[in-house]
Amino acid sequence: MGCVVNGPGEAKEADIGIAGGIGEGLLIKKGEVVRRVPEQELLSTLKYELDHWNEN
Repeated sequence: MGCVVNGPGEAKEADIGIAGGIGEGLLIKKGEVVRRVPEQELLSTLKYELDHWNEN
């Protein structure tokens, strides 16, 4: 969804997204930042969230 500065605003209408920064990123659900994630775990975190979307 973009960088950590603009990403949360860009993800405001998204069900789920990530925004990357230097060394870390944000996991965003329904426009809200839900947690910070180390950069190397961003894609695996997003994949996990997508794989388990219907469980939430």
